[in-house]
Amino acid sequence: MTDHRPRVTDVRAEHHRQPLGIGERRPRLSWRTAIDRPGWCQTAYEIQLTEEHREVGRTHRRSTESVLVPWPGDPLTSRRRVEVAVRVWGPDGEGPTPWSDPLTVEAGLLEPSDWSADMVSPARTEPVGRHLPPPVLRGTFRPRGPVTSARLYATAHGVYETELNGERTDDQVLAPGWTHYPERLRYQTHDITGLLHDGDNEIRVLLADGWFRGRLGFGGGTRDIYGDRLAALVQIEVRYADGTAETFGSGLDWQAAHGPILSSGIYEGEEYDARREPTDWRPVRLVPYDPARLVAPDGPPVRRTAVLDPVAVLTSPTGRTILDFGQNLVGRLRVRVEGETGHTVTLRHAEVLEDGELCVRPLREARATDTYTLWGTPGGEQWEPRFTFHGFRYAEVTGWPGELAPGDVQAVVLHTDMRRTGWFECSEPLLNRLHENVVWGMRGNFVDIPTDCPQRDERLGWTGDVQVFAPTATFLHDCAGLLRSWLTDLAAEQHPDGRVPMFVPHIPTAFPELRAAAWGDAAVIVPWVLYERYGDPGILADQYDSMKAWVDGITRVAGDRHVWDGDRQLGDWLDPSAPPDRPGDARTDPHLVATAHYAHPAQLLAQTAELLGRHDDHAHYAKLAEAVRDAFRREYLTPDGLLTSDTQTAYALALRFGLLATDAQRARAGRRLAALVRADDFHIGTGFVGTPLICDALCTAGEYDTAYRLLLQRTCPSWLYPVTMGATTVWERWDSMLPDGTVNPGEMTSFNHYALGAVADWLHRTVAGLAPAAPGYRRLLVRPRPGGGLTHARAAHDTPYGRAEVSWSRTGSALRVIVTVPPGTTALIDLPGTAAPVEAGSGTHLFRTELS
Repeated sequence: MTDHRPRVTDVRAEHHRQPLGIGERRPRLSWRTAIDRPGWCQTAYEIQLTEEHREVGRTHRRSTESVLVPWPGDPLTSRRRVEVAVRVWGPDGEGPTPWSDPLTVEAGLLEPSDWSADMVSPARTEPVGRHLPPPVLRGTFRPRGPVTSARLYATAHGVYETELNGERTDDQVLAPGWTHYPERLRYQTHDITGLLHDGDNEIRVLLADGWFRGRLGFGGGTRDIYGDRLAALVQIEVRYADGTAETFGSGLDWQAAHGPILSSGIYEGEEYDARREPTDWRPVRLVPYDPARLVAPDGPPVRRTAVLDPVAVLTSPTGRTILDFGQNLVGRLRVRVEGETGHTVTLRHAEVLEDGELCVRPLREARATDTYTLWGTPGGEQWEPRFTFHGFRYAEVTGWPGELAPGDVQAVVLHTDMRRTGWFECSEPLLNRLHENVVWGMRGNFVDIPTDCPQRDERLGWTGDVQVFAPTATFLHDCAGLLRSWLTDLAAEQHPDGRVPMFVPHIPTAFPELRAAAWGDAAVIVPWVLYERYGDPGILADQYDSMKAWVDGITRVAGDRHVWDGDRQLGDWLDPSAPPDRPGDARTDPHLVATAHYAHPAQLLAQTAELLGRHDDHAHYAKLAEAVRDAFRREYLTPDGLLTSDTQTAYALALRFGLLATDAQRARAGRRLAALVRADDFHIGTGFVGTPLICDALCTAGEYDTAYRLLLQRTCPSWLYPVTMGATTVWERWDSMLPDGTVNPGEMTSFNHYALGAVADWLHRTVAGLAPAAPGYRRLLVRPRPGGGLTHARAAHDTPYGRAEVSWSRTGSALRVIVTVPPGTTALIDLPGTAAPVEAGSGTHLFRTELS
């Protein structure tokens, strides 16, 4: 029997699923209601706050809101632990529901004065020009009585792991992550209550270079960008049964030694000698630090999220053993090996094979090599690198003692532990594989920050990549916390003249510092996408000054003409016509691209100002956006209605960014865009800038059939060409691998770049038909447009209110559509073959119509 009684579920604080040690003093609350009753909606809620089994607050509101509801009690103070429970009322005063399961919200250390521990580093001086092996630090402490709770607060200069009494304190990887360290250094909070022993307890911290002082960047890279000394900061706070508390911390009583890790680098890999134990313990020295820089994380950490076995063991033409894991992934290998003491196993990684051998040329100066020297333990030993990661599908194993057996070598997948929230499938297997490639590409490139690629000597937070991919990313995974943190760094590193670094966090490279359209636009577009997809105006408020600075900086350069032609631009980067060694040689005028990208963020900034109640700014930027649109038409629209750059990207920009003034202009541009696609035999002619827009632009012009033929093209350049070549992630270039199986000769040839996978957003919204019609999916737009010979498609998304889903199938001209609308939301159902859209409330609805 179906239970029609509503239940409150999934109570959340801010964008945290595990709100332990959070940094928000007034965390906003969200919840969902599980109810199998069409049309049900919340009419009121009540929130109860409990602290140490005592109610400390209760708030009742008549409201339909259930997402990012303001904190109802006193602000959190450091270490405060509050349990939150929610119940709601339904239509006509029905209710209340039972109280939800409580959510425990615990604040971290919110004041600089909360930190009493010292940051410590080995006292031994390192040789000039090179580093000693990564150190291990240790300290001891003795609780004086029965313990009710204990917390470990830790961070490092470098990357670190902590062990208490020989046990890992957590399952995080590559902590504290990569931020703009001069202003923001994350610390982590761990519950160590269950790991404490009576008597002395030993805490160890294992350190490695990571992003702090390891080699970063291309062309050889740069070391010691943020400092040249690895160091750790550890503070342990114990609460006793008698109500008192005690704090222990790292300090001069700690010791340092070198352990079994001989070297570790993100690009280089890790060398590990299991025979080495840290025995030569020496003093430490204090390292100055500013506790005001310490911040709690905004989102989840990097974790191990999957383990894959090889699908094949290959022997290369030169006799080397190569494991094929069947999937291009990001992570490292875990080995189970038995052999003689001192025997070394070498593991090399690559994304593709060429002529049957591991193809490492695309890695450039990343060694991507791990070595393990055995202790010689009878019965075998297990090892996995700690402080590196690789992008690979294939692994070459050298020096393996004996025969490889199943389970001896496995691939461990790493990425920020984002919750999966979006799915797509259809009747075309190649499209399903393309979508899976997009998912895997996102997983591999969201390793603490959104990177361009995860394998070569780069792995940087390129702004242009995430700008174009943000709509897809926010559908597929809950990445609000990760991107919120990244945007904070973007604002912190923004230049006084408004320029946005090409990659965030910024590091010195030979790449010029540009005010680059589409790249710097991340300052405006990414916050807007987060607002649109998560319904969080707080992100817009937090980033508003950064958004303004970007647009105002362009305005100073463009001047009264409002044409942005005074800066060097990347333009439509990686246009498929660009030569392998000149990826910026696109067919579209880069200043046309720049001016279009001036108008678009100016318009979004005007809308943001209106939402935030900044009425003068709204009027100013709305007027500016209109002036830029006028300038675009004067400069780039010819009298015969064509654009001066007669390219797919130019027309896609003009149509999607609303740069054309009349229906006639828009119709002319749409016809010309479709004609260009047909003239290219339905091959893609766009790079980073045009690719996310072109299918939508064709649909805006009513050219759905053309969009589908472009999508389903299988020869190069196209989205499906890599799939036909066996790709399991999205490539950087349309032809990263040539039809004969050789690798593109260009220096930039990654096989895991998510930018061109931005088309997945169109798959979700148009092929399947699921899109937000109001911020946070409070209102859905269900508008599938079947085509391309597809017989069925489905998209599902876990919105802030619950699961939304659209599934359609067609038989001949008959279209059958099933729509699931989450509780508390509505949907506008716009189906082909119907006279007008219809409204639908929560629940599951079946529609039938006839296609023309």
